[in-house]
Amino acid sequence: MDFQSLLKTKTEAIEEQIRALLPKEEGFQKTVISAMNYAVLAGGKRLRPLFMGEAHGLFQGNAPMLPHFQFALECIHTYSLIHDDLPALDNDELRRGRPSTWKQFGHAMGILAGDGLLNYAAETASGAFLLCRDHSELVNCARAEQVLFGKSGVYGMLGGQVLDVEAEGRAVDKEELFFIHANKTAALIEASLMIGGILAGADEESVLCLEEAGRNIGLAFQIQDDILDMTGTEEELGKPIGSDERNGKNTYVTLFGPEKSKEDAEAMLERAIRLLQGFPARNEFLEELVRHLIGRRH
Repeated sequence: MDFQSLLKTKTEAIEEQIRALLPKEEGFQKTVISAMNYAVLAGGKRLRPLFMGEAHGLFQGNAPMLPHFQFALECIHTYSLIHDDLPALDNDELRRGRPSTWKQFGHAMGILAGDGLLNYAAETASGAFLLCRDHSELVNCARAEQVLFGKSGVYGMLGGQVLDVEAEGRAVDKEELFFIHANKTAALIEASLMIGGILAGADEESVLCLEEAGRNIGLAFQIQDDILDMTGTEEELGKPIGSDERNGKNTYVTLFGPEKSKEDAEAMLERAIRLLQGFPARNEFLEELVRHLIGRRH
């Protein structure tokens, strides 16, 4: 398997799907749509849509609703980045090597662009119901939508962001830090794997296993982000380095140190791979994608 070539092909296919589903930049609301599209098309690894598609393949799925959910999840992820960059939160002026959305379009339009993407995610996900071919697909679609918005709301990503903001400038313990990372970062990766399995008709036990794998991947991914924020360059990351320290953020690295952090991230990724290898079908590309995360410099 030529992993890099396959990764490029799969990422380009997802990019094409995303462009096809984006709203047209027209009408009196053109400015906010332009800001939304600017943020979505800024690049990125498209990890969450990739994970969703590969989990779907683990169960030999062919659900026509899959692209709608891949796009909706990427919209939610992008809206969270737009709002993270705002002056009231991380106050970052650079994202993926370009001016962040609020810096490019203004503070107010940055807020509205994030709001717009969250709403557009709901529109797109609900539109997936029209593609269902039978009752079982309708049920799967409903389950997937529940996961999508549950994992991105107050009991998921948003809940993690709340504690992250409230913990700025003070020490946190391990339980609080894990809550922040498990929700702010891992919840959407959990959602990607779970939704891929659900749309393919995976049973509840398998979906729970995918959730656990996603939590381990997400935690390891965040730890690697924390390491890169301390050791990477602005050119590698496409955003300012040292922003965690500047904003008084608590990270895995500040709590446990870089060596322990790297060891724990590797152990979490191996745990995730073992879980993914426990299904009847193997997906070697998915396993390699998980391993790829720990060695990234971007």
